[in-house]
Amino acid sequence: MEVMREAPLIRYLRLAKKFVKFLILSLLCCSFAALMLILYLRSQPLPEVFINQTTTIYAENGDVLDTLHRGQNRIVVPLKEMAPALVQATVAIEDRSFHDHYGIDWKRLARAAYVDVIHMEKVQGASTITQQLARNLYLSLDKTWERKIKEALLAIQLELNYSKDEILEMYMNQIYYGHSAYGAEAASQTYFGKKAKDLTLAESAMLAGIPKGPSYYSPYVDWDKAKNRQQLILQAMQRSGYITAEQVQKAAAEPIKLRERSKEKSVDLGPYFIDYIANLAKNRYGIDEETFNHGGLKIYTTLDSAMQKKAEEIVAATLPKDNPELQIALVAMDPKNGHIKAMVGGRDYQKSQFNRVLGKRQPGSSFKPILYLTALQNGYTPLTMMKSEPTVFTYDRVKQYIPRNFGERYAHDFISMREAIKTSDNIYAVKTIDHLTPQKVVETAKSLGINSTLEAVPSLALGTSLVSPLELNAVYATFANKGTYVKPVAVTRIEDQQGNILVEEQPEKTQVAEPVASALLTNMMQSVFERGGTGYRVADLLNRPVAGKTGSTDYDAWLSGFTPQLVSTVWVGYDQNRKVDDVKEGYLSKKVWAEFMEKALEDQPPALFEMPAGVVSVYIDPKSGKLATEHCPNPQLYYFAKGTEPQEFCTDHLPGDEAPKPLPTPDSPSFWQRMGSWLNQPGD
Repeated sequence: MEVMREAPLIRYLRLAKKFVKFLILSLLCCSFAALMLILYLRSQPLPEVFINQTTTIYAENGDVLDTLHRGQNRIVVPLKEMAPALVQATVAIEDRSFHDHYGIDWKRLARAAYVDVIHMEKVQGASTITQQLARNLYLSLDKTWERKIKEALLAIQLELNYSKDEILEMYMNQIYYGHSAYGAEAASQTYFGKKAKDLTLAESAMLAGIPKGPSYYSPYVDWDKAKNRQQLILQAMQRSGYITAEQVQKAAAEPIKLRERSKEKSVDLGPYFIDYIANLAKNRYGIDEETFNHGGLKIYTTLDSAMQKKAEEIVAATLPKDNPELQIALVAMDPKNGHIKAMVGGRDYQKSQFNRVLGKRQPGSSFKPILYLTALQNGYTPLTMMKSEPTVFTYDRVKQYIPRNFGERYAHDFISMREAIKTSDNIYAVKTIDHLTPQKVVETAKSLGINSTLEAVPSLALGTSLVSPLELNAVYATFANKGTYVKPVAVTRIEDQQGNILVEEQPEKTQVAEPVASALLTNMMQSVFERGGTGYRVADLLNRPVAGKTGSTDYDAWLSGFTPQLVSTVWVGYDQNRKVDDVKEGYLSKKVWAEFMEKALEDQPPALFEMPAGVVSVYIDPKSGKLATEHCPNPQLYYFAKGTEPQEFCTDHLPGDEAPKPLPTPDSPSFWQRMGSWLNQPGD
């Protein structure tokens, strides 16, 4: 019997049929597995990531004061804020098929694998822009299969969660361009000193070539290599259809002007102020250090760049070079809204970062205006008389206090409050606090914004309790505001990287003192710069009405003062509590203050101190303390709260039985009639 054998062709067909079935089943299984993987990846949240961004601090006029990046200078901007040529150049050189794949370019991957096998080493990379973004955001640079698999999965996940433009935007803001510049915006400013949206085609092509090897293709490192790389990218853009051959030639020939590296900010303007802002952000506004340094915040401040520069220049030019240990503090603010306009915390920030504007020292006689405001609000007038002579004061029943005037100079006669302020008479001040009680002066000081601890003792009148220049400056701003306290403000607004407002400061005003008393005090403080006053040495430097008060201890020299537009405080002394030479070193506080006030306000016309309703002016004979007549030899104009002015006339200088006639004051029409007739007289 013959055995029938199956034809080979039929056997092959059956095997092929089985193979096709297996292949189809495998494809179905793979497709199902891929679908399940995609659904799984789509359902899973991407790992949390914090992208370091540069925090920018702005001056009042929008100038950049400082940028904080701690090694990663990054300013995130939307894709529309980048030059289209830069985006196109990046896609052309990094991932030509970016818009066609779903995170992994299989063709490019196969080609790279083939080239690597032929050369028996890794010659060609195949990572897409999405894969590079996944690696930069979430992974290390380890060259392991585990990392590559994670990279591929994260790339797919990114594609499932974001559009192509969103992925491209994240990538352009993430990649490193060298010289601490991360992202297109920081890189554009680093290399070309302009925003990314303003880049030309030539600049875009050069910038897009740097991430391949920042230490190799940076134009600062090797200009020729950067130019060759630029040419390569221009040709890639042409192959991708973004530009024409003519544009390639034109861009390649275009001169490139790099930002001069010497112009990179080396020393900040207002470094003490910037430290103060950092302190406020963390301690007052609750912004943690990581967010402050790397959160891409925009911090808008009150600092006036021009005033700050003038303050720093005056300090540098005035303090003696042969005495580097002598220190200084200067702070200035607008009394109307509390905006801090200038802050110098020391003579050299590089050598000492301690901000002396915030440090506490004895204010000496610059504390006395607080005492005299208390007195004016408790029945005293500018003409209240007390005798200036050596005096022993007893307090707490058994304790004695023996103050002395500077240089042991005493009037040995009765002097007015105005004269006591002008000459800084210590005896008058201690007698005043003795009558009022120290506790009442402490209460006034607290209401004016002094937060430091004040000891309720007679010596408080002479400024023996420690306060900071910033505190004292705010007090003097209250005087300038006719009794309205305005909280010092350094930050107007803080925005996060999305533009959301985190902090917004508005002026906080509180009426804490009587307007009339504050105005009377201001008028008396103008006498400090008159002949015989403690500030007269710098009167020739001033060309506008100012009010202020000097202060000195063995270790401190102060001058706080103001115009209607600006209030400032200057302290000079030693950190080591060395004694200050009042003639040479003490004078520097006055000189710096006067020069700063004039320079800071040189673009503003002089302004007069306005008197509120309820104030009257009369001429006084200083010897008798009565209303002066036209026969008194040395009449002085005094201001009083209405109803507290003297009513009796001085008769000491009247000839015979002539009836006394008051001198016309600025309050009376006859004064201006007299002034008008004088002004209309013909010249010599």
